[in-house]
Amino acid sequence: MRRTAAAVAALVLAGTGLGMVTAAAGTATAATTGAAACPTGWGSGDKGGAAAGAVPLKNIRAGRHDCFDRLVFDVPGGGTLGYSVGYVDQLHQLASGDYIPVGGGAVLDVRVGAPAYDPATGASAYPGRAGQPLPGVDVSGYSTFRDARFSASFEGETQIGLGVRARLPFRVIQLPDQLVVDVAHSW
Repeated sequence: MRRTAAAVAALVLAGTGLGMVTAAAGTATAATTGAAACPTGWGSGDKGGAAAGAVPLKNIRAGRHDCFDRLVFDVPGGGTLGYSVGYVDQLHQLASGDYIPVGGGAVLDVRVGAPAYDPATGASAYPGRAGQPLPGVDVSGYSTFRDARFSASFEGETQIGLGVRARLPFRVIQLPDQLVVDVAHSW
């Protein structure tokens, strides 16, 4: 009788242990599946080309998504915009070369082919001021973005410094009248 009871107890314990291993494997699979839903393969290398344009920048706005943080440049009537985006050790202002401090573990130098002024009149089209946070853009509480600073607008090109948590993969999307910069939350 004792042998039978001991055998039953051993089987019960073995079944419980197997259930725990199966549950742990299911949790690991769920975590892996969730991570796989985020985009990968964007890379952190420089992207873009010539960035000069003639249609003025109207607005810059930011947004949060499940897998990335997003910065959008609105240029109504700008069509397909030129751009240059890449990581730099420090942000230096177009033309003057002055250093502009940008918070975060890494800095993206973002240049968009749209001046912050009306080329015909010279009047301001976007109210950015050198070295100051982007007007209306608050990145506090974002997963990846840490700071967003206006640098300069010179010869048809606007430059901003985007401070991010670390050197993370990013992508640039050209849409009619918009340029979108997405920075992933992780690799």
